[in-house]
Amino acid sequence: MNKKVMGFLTVASSAIVLAACSSGSANSNDQVIIYSNADDEAIEVMQNTLNDKGFKGEYMIQSVGTSELGGKLLAEGKKIEADVVTMASYYIDSADAQHDMFIDLTSSQALIDETSNIQLPILGNVGSIFVNTEMLAQKGLDTPTSLKDLTDPQYKDLISIPNIMDSSTGWLLVQAIMAEYGEEEGPKILANLIQNVGPHLESSGSGPIKKVKTGEVPIGFGLRAQALDAKEEGLPIDYIDPIEGNYSLVESVAVVDKGDDEKEKKAQEIALTIANDAREQLLVQYPVALYEGEKVANEPAYLKKWATTLTVDLLQQHQAIFNAAK
Repeated sequence: MNKKVMGFLTVASSAIVLAACSSGSANSNDQVIIYSNADDEAIEVMQNTLNDKGFKGEYMIQSVGTSELGGKLLAEGKKIEADVVTMASYYIDSADAQHDMFIDLTSSQALIDETSNIQLPILGNVGSIFVNTEMLAQKGLDTPTSLKDLTDPQYKDLISIPNIMDSSTGWLLVQAIMAEYGEEEGPKILANLIQNVGPHLESSGSGPIKKVKTGEVPIGFGLRAQALDAKEEGLPIDYIDPIEGNYSLVESVAVVDKGDDEKEKKAQEIALTIANDAREQLLVQYPVALYEGEKVANEPAYLKKWATTLTVDLLQQHQAIFNAAK
């Protein structure tokens, strides 16, 4: 497996969402700093695993939005404060191509899909439609089965989706439409969908599920795992695997090459613990098999992957198509 050479881009920044710190006795200068774009639920799993494995007080996790963290990686390289990052795999490869900033990591588990030596996959995010079933019934709306269905005029101003300019979750929607309908029809479907979305184009990937849960809109697109959680909480939420496909984005863990042997060793131990020991719980939350032999419950009905390796160059192309459709 070789490091992939990819282009880079300048990205718009977004705010740091929250900071989550572990408590303990280690001096703050000795703590391994982890920057993560993962959802709160995934960060909780990582924290619990690290604490259970004896790292309590040895690390600090900062939650950072995807575009913000991607921008920091590309702009700062090895000078970034973080010793460890968990991040979308294509950003890790792009930053390393530009700065040669990560050390090699080796897992004892066999990967299903080849990836670069500098990262270990930890979870796969999958997109889906989700609905507030009570609102659908109250408004007499049909239950959509596809992304194309969402362009129906009956859903005008009743759909919430994430903006691909701010959220990688929005890319899952664009990938599904472009792969299914192509460069001629795909942009037209995007334009009609965005017109139906109206004021509910969200800068956060979690924005749509929040609006569907509170009943502000009956339909949203976002991470399937969030809708699954809401349903299990007893809320009138259901998820719909769109026939165009449940596309996925892999997030990985990587260790920044800081040249500090002692701290880098601890950072590597922490990264391997996240990849190896948190994986079982993360697989429950994010049901996409990444390593050979993994058993997945509640697997998406139409799990698909983009035909070529995801890159920030491709992201830029799809962002341009999305903006032109607005």
